[in-house]
Amino acid sequence: MPLIETSAALLIPWAVIGYLLGSIPSGILIARALGLGDLRSIGSGNIGATNVLRTGSKGAAAATLLLDAAKGAIAVLLARCLAGEDAAQLAGLMALIGHCFPVWLGFRGGKGMATFLGLMLALAWPIGVLCCATWLATALIARISSLSALVSACSAVLWMLVLGYWQMLVLGIVTAALILWRHRANIARLRAGTEPKIGAK
Repeated sequence: MPLIETSAALLIPWAVIGYLLGSIPSGILIARALGLGDLRSIGSGNIGATNVLRTGSKGAAAATLLLDAAKGAIAVLLARCLAGEDAAQLAGLMALIGHCFPVWLGFRGGKGMATFLGLMLALAWPIGVLCCATWLATALIARISSLSALVSACSAVLWMLVLGYWQMLVLGIVTAALILWRHRANIARLRAGTEPKIGAK
């Protein structure tokens, strides 16, 4: 069911709920709880799992990855259960926007990849699994997190076309565009050959 078929009055609450869930700064909360410092003053200053890994704590990075993914998945599953597929797509998109532009951090958030994977897994697990596999394959070959994210996000549109998930195509294009935009500095470093490898401090 396309997004436009559900009334705006029913969708608006799920947009707000999705955004607020996505805005929870998992990485910052975990880093503070474990005494790892303020992520915004470490490494790239990003609040995601890749930068948490730069603190030297693999456990904290894994927890951040899982919680950031859970934000997208929970938003989708709640909305689907209570309001249907249109609301689920919108809630997932807004969770991603919330992660990238959280109200609690002055709209300066993460780059969205873990939340993107979480919402894709919840919306259509075959697409989510293929996006995860694409990320992993790219990471194993190139060992660059940002490149893996870019390839994986863009591959979602391809997998939707191949598997016939036409109802998710607009969402796939919008989320891929957002992730590309959030990684624009990484793209510049990739072109210059200066983007750090996974695990680099």
